[in-house]
Amino acid sequence: MTNETASLLLYDIPVASRFLLGTARYPSPAILAEAIRAAGAEIVTVSLRREAGASRAGESFWSLIRELGVRVLPNTAGCRTAKEAIATAQMARELFATDWIKLEVIGEEDTLQPDVFGLVDAARALADDGFSVFPYTTEDLVVAERLLDAGCRVLMPWAAPIGSGRGINNLFGLRALRAHFPDVPLIVDAGLGAPSQAAAVMELGFDAALLNTAVSRARDPVEMARAFALAIDAGRAAHVAGLMTPRDMAEPSTPVLGRAFDEGRK
Repeated sequence: MTNETASLLLYDIPVASRFLLGTARYPSPAILAEAIRAAGAEIVTVSLRREAGASRAGESFWSLIRELGVRVLPNTAGCRTAKEAIATAQMARELFATDWIKLEVIGEEDTLQPDVFGLVDAARALADDGFSVFPYTTEDLVVAERLLDAGCRVLMPWAAPIGSGRGINNLFGLRALRAHFPDVPLIVDAGLGAPSQAAAVMELGFDAALLNTAVSRARDPVEMARAFALAIDAGRAAHVAGLMTPRDMAEPSTPVLGRAFDEGRK
């Protein structure tokens, strides 16, 4: 294993799997558990709004996650303001006993695009409060810089709107983000719908991918989790190996010098 294929460091925590998995909308807890195993995921995202409280369903879910031995990344899904996201993060820290938080501040209903102004404000407040913030953001370079200045050490850009399955909407933007921040862990979050799309973002040099809907809503979530895991590993391996540069013109893959028909032309 080379250094580039070795563990990913997220807030100084080594992570071997580059596949993060959401836990919402699975047909059953048993299928969720099998999907997590098939994915080989070490980190799963959980929604405080869905799992919190003393409800029996919440307790059952939390027991399941503990049995699987995975790290929990609570999120602030559904929050529309920085104030709401900060309050949700603080409750999540108490409930899940972790300083990790996937920060979402949604600003637009149709696309679920982040409110980047509220996102930066919330990120700064949470980082100052000791949180390790994983901000769900756009591919905007200026916003990325502001989030890093606010204390974030990981960025989670979208590929396309949440749950859309469109794949990479802005290839140029994601390439630019990777190029501008070569040492910042970048996890593509949202918009991936097919394993080939996950392989594509990993080939671009992104460090990991977070999936939920494409797996949980598949006809067979367990097999889809396995397919995405293979694609993420393949894309990462291809990036590390070094992809060829596309050419406009053909180039023979087999040398022709010294072959009989060349000699005959003399």
